[in-house]
Amino acid sequence: MSITTPPSSTMPPIDTRYARIIAIALPVLLANLAMPLQSVIDTAIVGNMNETAKLAGMGLAIQLLSLLLVSFNFLQYASSGLSAQAIGQLAGHSNGSVQETNDSSNIIPSPLLSILQRALLLAFVIGAILLLAKPWIIDFGLQALSANPESGLAAKTYLDVRFWGVIAELMNFAFIGWFAGQGKTRYMLYQQGFIAILNIILTLFFVFGLQMGLVGVALGTTIAFWSGVLLALWLSRQHLGISWTELFQADAKYFTKEKILRLFSLNKDIFIRTLILTLSFAWITRLSAQSGDVILAANAILLQVLSISAFALDGVAVSAETLSGQAAGRRDWPRFRLIVKRTGIVSYGLAIILSTIWWLLMPTYLQLMTNIDTVFALANDYRLYAVLLPLVGVGAYWLDGIFFGLTAGSVIRNAALILAAIFFPLSWLLYQQWDMTGIWLSVWCLLLLRLFILGIFLYRAHQTGSYEKLQPTV
Repeated sequence: MSITTPPSSTMPPIDTRYARIIAIALPVLLANLAMPLQSVIDTAIVGNMNETAKLAGMGLAIQLLSLLLVSFNFLQYASSGLSAQAIGQLAGHSNGSVQETNDSSNIIPSPLLSILQRALLLAFVIGAILLLAKPWIIDFGLQALSANPESGLAAKTYLDVRFWGVIAELMNFAFIGWFAGQGKTRYMLYQQGFIAILNIILTLFFVFGLQMGLVGVALGTTIAFWSGVLLALWLSRQHLGISWTELFQADAKYFTKEKILRLFSLNKDIFIRTLILTLSFAWITRLSAQSGDVILAANAILLQVLSISAFALDGVAVSAETLSGQAAGRRDWPRFRLIVKRTGIVSYGLAIILSTIWWLLMPTYLQLMTNIDTVFALANDYRLYAVLLPLVGVGAYWLDGIFFGLTAGSVIRNAALILAAIFFPLSWLLYQQWDMTGIWLSVWCLLLLRLFILGIFLYRAHQTGSYEKLQPTV
């Protein structure tokens, strides 16, 4: 097995201690939990309005937004992978002068700033297009999700307001990835925590103070995300130690046709992967909607468990992405394999903790989320499927982080295409056979198939020592 020679011993080694992995993951975990918390608060407020159609409509709206926004979260993953590799390359070229990869004081800001600028520009363009196409997207999306008339009207009321924040939400992806790739996870915590707290305050004020209903729920979230963009811009300027003018001043050599095409090539592969995943969850929502508003509402509550758990597990995935990206930037493949092993151990340890917490808190969680008896009873019957989601899904998130750190776009894309070919017919068969139980078995299959397929790709690379073949030139 041929492995590229490790970097010179004069270069300080990447810190792969468990303490370092956890130090990167913990702020990300806390910051990430702030993101699904917003949807949980919104869903809980609507779930206690005593109207099943509104709760079902909220589930439809959140799924449609996820289909749109998460389809473009390549802005996060590309920014993270590229900035992590940039840190690794700069450290390698410094002959050991950079002692800590998360210390920006010794790093030339131009390459890192250009990565952020390109991602923000792309986020703005995509968001503006989505905003202009809002009426058609909402109508077509709700039809595709098989919305019933009442729940569809509730979803449209929410989305008409929430769409005004899509540009800010896409920019948020870019900031998260850029901070994470450099190991500046505390900035993520500041930004996401600020958005979550402001969203809760504004939503409660608009709904209970001004009696604005669904419009108030959407308005609070929209204002919070735009405020988060302003905070992230300030944090970026502080991090790089530059002026406001320099923050918005692009360096032409980092915006050449070649670099833009490379960025789009990576984004294209990640886009395909993410689109397939979001279509898969949209398909699950469609199956729920076809089964009636009660099942749709119950699954909207239970799938929040997946959202919260995924964002928590993504904390360790970011550690895997950051450290593996730095190892890849140095071509330090022995260290890379150690990172894979240790981040995997931490990931599964966290998953056990999360499933235990959900098992203990699920009765209280369901009581807080809805006061509709039929919805509560159905969600309670299927709670075990949700409780086990962290253990079922952890491997997929962990390996995602490894491959995003490698910026292995072709592998990410091919794995998603294989997943789609298996998942959609399998989930349809499960639904036809077992209805609600089939829907939840489909969720499990989606997560386990991702682990299995990505695991095969990683095992093959490990056996042949061909990690470099997984990477584009960036």
